[in-house]
Amino acid sequence: MTSLAQQDEQKNRRYKLSILGILFVFLFVSVILSITLGATHIPLKKAFQALFVEKDGLTYHIIMNIRMPRTLVGMLVGISLSLSGAILQGIMRNSLASPNIIGVSSGAGLAATICIVLLPAYVNLTPIAAFIGAFLTTMIIYSLSYKNGVRPLRMVLAGVAISSLVSALINLILIFFPDRVSDTLSFTIGSLNLALWSDFYRLLPYVIVGFILCLLNARKINVLMLGDEIATSLGVHVERSRFFFIALASLLAASSISVVGLLGFVGLIVPHIVKLLIGSNYRYVYVGVTFFGGGIVIFCDTIARVIAAPMEIPVGINMAILGVPFFLYLLRGRIAHD
Repeated sequence: MTSLAQQDEQKNRRYKLSILGILFVFLFVSVILSITLGATHIPLKKAFQALFVEKDGLTYHIIMNIRMPRTLVGMLVGISLSLSGAILQGIMRNSLASPNIIGVSSGAGLAATICIVLLPAYVNLTPIAAFIGAFLTTMIIYSLSYKNGVRPLRMVLAGVAISSLVSALINLILIFFPDRVSDTLSFTIGSLNLALWSDFYRLLPYVIVGFILCLLNARKINVLMLGDEIATSLGVHVERSRFFFIALASLLAASSISVVGLLGFVGLIVPHIVKLLIGSNYRYVYVGVTFFGGGIVIFCDTIARVIAAPMEIPVGINMAILGVPFFLYLLRGRIAHD
């Protein structure tokens, strides 16, 4: 029996690793497509020649100064939002939890809008302001939805209500400052159009630190998913751990939102699909959402650039078209379950 159990465990592990390998290939292919496709098509051979042989000319400029930073920023944004969504779904034990559904994104968006519109002299503090806004909004929604445990529908309703209020406040600010609307338009939609190398270097530390903290605390979130009583009996300080994970999820989401704006549904779709493929062990989930999250944002952005070339559709619109039906499907299943 022990031998059979070990064989099953090894087989299951090989299966999960193979899925992670497929997700990594998806990320790699998405990066290649993003670099070569667009208003100007660049054959793969020509792209490699420009990057590693010529290192000069128009093709090199297009790749290194426009497409490469856009691709890498999109990858980091996808990773951070996916990790944030995975954390929130784990600590709340709810597949409907994600940065945009429960209000993390809107809170970060309000704080960032205040910085951009009302305090332009402090625009460099936008990431910090976005983190504070995201964290406070998350704590408010979690408090409203908690009564003898987190009820999924109560959390969703609280998130929708708070998000609506925050969105109204953002619109109110823009009404009183119409001359700054153009500065915030791409922010409220979610766009990679203006991504620069400086954005990549600004995001990179948050993603690296966030990913490491996620992996180091994977066992803890696995235990939290078993329920508060079991987690306490296994030596986990539930409230302290939940506070830490909410702060981490808020930091990851806010760092991305401060760069590309309100990019929705990444944190909802990616963790859910990854869990369907490899289960709910967060040691694998975190790696899976890193590969798939980075790839899906790049892939959707590439489609947005190609489908209406030479015009560009903001990637946030593509993600909304993909995410809304997915969310309604999950919500219908949750209502039926409850």
